[in-house]
Amino acid sequence: MIAYMGGVAFLLAFMLGIPVWLGGRDWGRAKNEPFESGVVPSGGAHLRLSAKFYLIAMFFVIFDVEALFLYAWAVSVRESGWTGFIEVSIFIGVLLAGLVYIWRIGALEWAPAQRKRRAEREAARRARESQA
Repeated sequence: MIAYMGGVAFLLAFMLGIPVWLGGRDWGRAKNEPFESGVVPSGGAHLRLSAKFYLIAMFFVIFDVEALFLYAWAVSVRESGWTGFIEVSIFIGVLLAGLVYIWRIGALEWAPAQRKRRAEREAARRARESQA
């Protein structure tokens, strides 16, 4: 066990030490700029992404995991019977309810103009309800 840990420590030190030993040592201004395939760099390399991109990534993961669960159910549909069918129906129902909820609150709207129109429609609807 000790020989194994020593071997791992040696291998780790070797893999971390070789790049330092063989690597270049030039830390000029050009080394700190992003590489753009010979084109003169313009702007910074770090761009801020909108939170909407992360929202779409989360939706992708959620529905991808849903597809995995449905595949597992489809493989064992004969063994699970009606109980499995009811469980899968509840699972899909909960996901659809969540999708309808985020759709209703406007989480899927990207453009500010759409949000503004939606807010105006909601205000007009509330005004009509308060008058009636």
